[in-house]
Amino acid sequence: MIRTLRSLARLVTITRSLARHDALFLLRPYPWGAVAVRIASAVFRRSPESSALRPGQRLALALTELGPTFIKFGQALSTRADLLGEQVAADLTGLQDRLPPFAATAARATIEADFGVPVANLFSAFDDTPVAAASIAQVHFAVTTDGKEVAVKVLRPGVQAAFARDIDVLFWLAEGVERWAPRLRRLKPVEVVATFAATVRLEMDLRIEAASAQEMAENFAGHLRFRIPAVDWQRTSEHVLTLERVSGARVDDPAGVRALGLDPEAVVRTAAEVFFTMVFRHGFFHADMHPGNLFVTADGAIIALDFGIMGRIDADTQRTLGEMLLGFLSRDYIRVAEVHVRAGYVPASKSVDAFAQACRSIAEPILGKPVAEISIARLLGQLFHITETFEMQTQPQLLLLQKSMLLAEGVGRRLAPDANMWELARPLIEDWFQERLGPAARVTDAVGGALESLGRVPALIGRLDTLATEMETGGLRLHPETARLLRGGRGGSRWLIWAPWVLALILLAVVLLR
Repeated sequence: MIRTLRSLARLVTITRSLARHDALFLLRPYPWGAVAVRIASAVFRRSPESSALRPGQRLALALTELGPTFIKFGQALSTRADLLGEQVAADLTGLQDRLPPFAATAARATIEADFGVPVANLFSAFDDTPVAAASIAQVHFAVTTDGKEVAVKVLRPGVQAAFARDIDVLFWLAEGVERWAPRLRRLKPVEVVATFAATVRLEMDLRIEAASAQEMAENFAGHLRFRIPAVDWQRTSEHVLTLERVSGARVDDPAGVRALGLDPEAVVRTAAEVFFTMVFRHGFFHADMHPGNLFVTADGAIIALDFGIMGRIDADTQRTLGEMLLGFLSRDYIRVAEVHVRAGYVPASKSVDAFAQACRSIAEPILGKPVAEISIARLLGQLFHITETFEMQTQPQLLLLQKSMLLAEGVGRRLAPDANMWELARPLIEDWFQERLGPAARVTDAVGGALESLGRVPALIGRLDTLATEMETGGLRLHPETARLLRGGRGGSRWLIWAPWVLALILLAVVLLR
């Protein structure tokens, strides 16, 4: 009861902000929603600044007004073109994660509370003017006591409590949707909120961000064109993250990149290679690659910052996504449909031919564009539009990947408008396809499966021997000659012992011959 009252009170605040910015349009398609919109619009006065804006821009304004949790939630919703429509989702992609800075005294107090020593014991210089202030933290430049220039990220005071309050409201709303709108259950609203909550909780523990930065640095160790700032673990805690200070031109600044003597198209090619390597080689990718988090150095290397939002793709999903992309790029829509069904994304009861036709309908308008304008991320977004017809299950890991691809494509287009980053990375993609999806890869997988089966044979033999012994000494009663036959003992045949080995070797030979 207390939770319901608390959630209702917060819901009034949310409704007021949405109504002020005329951002309740998502409710209008539903009979009860249309009534709610009319009531809210009558009670709360509309802001004049919203009248000339698109719906997505109005929603972005309202979410910004509601604070850190809703800014982050809006960024997560920017991947859900299936729920919001393509234009609204695109508008939310530009949602700026910026808030006014908090006082430097609060930042210093957080540092001193976490480490138990004065700031001067850690830093010989600490700039009280932040260089960036976002919804969860802000960044100050400093110099350590051993003379290293660093960037110090400090968590915003009170943000964890505010997040916990708002997440509880979002869960309450998601549970209501699943209870009162059964047809929307396939979108898994509670699971989507849970995924969002887990992501932001990790983002608010800066030790986790430090670990992500170090893991990515190890993944790219020795890579000459992609670098990660070093973590200063002695000055990092739950609420404080200290990284090596870096500098360079913003990756979306063509003039700045050219001033360094670099070719923007070469930088885009590097970005495409790095992104593809993250996703398909490492299975661990930077999920917030907006321009403010990427810089280019004079030697052409890209430096990434802000590792609070990261994504993971397991080997099965890598393979599924690779086959899906290969099918789209080769316009083999039957293959695309079969991959979706095989992966369980679309129920097996649905027609493969009908789903293939739907895939063709969304892909052809995109793939028919000039190479520079083709957007693989937009293709994924369009794919989610047909989810309701084919009962396609929401895949949270693909939503995060789609968001990352949208950001990467946006950066590439601003830097080199006439280039397409996926086309530039095509040799890398083709090599990966041959390695993971080609005939040799299929033989390797089959041989690996056969060898795994062979590895289980000794254990199976041991279980048979144990079973035969138990049969002779008690338990399940068999004729003594039958038991001796199972054990391959005197007076019996050892064929049951050797048969699994023979069958496994035959299977392996057949696989190799094929």
